Amino acid sequence: MAVIRIEQSNPEYLAEHFQLLTVQSSHLNRRCDISVFNAHPDSKDLPIVILLHGVYGNHWVWSGLGGVHKAYSDEYAKGGLSQMILVMPSDGGFYGGSAYLPLANGENYEKWIVEDVIAAVIKCNPSASLASNVYIAGLSMGGYGALRLGAKFPTIFKGISAHSSITDIREMAQFVAEDLSLYNTHLTYESDIVHWLQVNKNHLPPIRFDCGTEDTLYSGNQRFNQRLQQLGITAELESLSGEHSWDYWNRNVRKTFDFFSQIQELNYQ
Repeated sequence: MAVIRIEQSNPEYLAEHFQLLTVQSSHLNRRCDISVFNAHPDSKDLPIVILLHGVYGNHWVWSGLGGVHKAYSDEYAKGGLSQMILVMPSDGGFYGGSAYLPLANGENYEKWIVEDVIAAVIKCNPSASLASNVYIAGLSMGGYGALRLGAKFPTIFKGISAHSSITDIREMAQFVAEDLSLYNTHLTYESDIVHWLQVNKNHLPPIRFDCGTEDTLYSGNQRFNQRLQQLGITAELESLSGEHSWDYWNRNVRKTFDFFSQIQELNYQ
């Protein structure tokens, strides 16, 4: 058992095209929330774009601080962008952030994303289905989650995009006060993005990632980029102007939409 129960918002009482879900998950033994933005409710088999938030945040920050729905609507209005459902889940509420990991304490924040979130969205949205392509993206800790989950589960995700990413779990120490032993997993390599990239090297979906040159995580992104080049993995750091901020993510999440839209078009040619 994974999803035990779903509580779904009434569309009459929310901003247009928004949906809120509260999902009781057996993977976490608690209730967690998902924000959904779907501007195309009459379409079918829409691609699902999962957007993972960073430390301190929750399901609402992508829209409430980052204006991601407006960024998407602006780009869609220009023409050429695929229709998408934007899915913004909570990370599960573990201290300052769960890092979307399957922790040694038994709480599986990974399965919450790759199983429960997808299942809940399909169940509650007639415009999504098992035929929908699923993409994953994130910022900061969410970028780490997107890169790791996308690399570990290449048959689930059709594309990976990451902004201002933590690229090594030890970088969580820049943001959380808790001892990093809380992020221990049963297998020592579990939290290593590069491990999963190597394991699934021949099956990876398309990957893109960017980071602001004034970001404290920029040097880590450079090292990660060098490692990818050594492994011969087709993904290259896009160095952009900016800091670790919502202004940066609002501007550059548009690159994620364009990237996933290009993949979507290729899938249907």
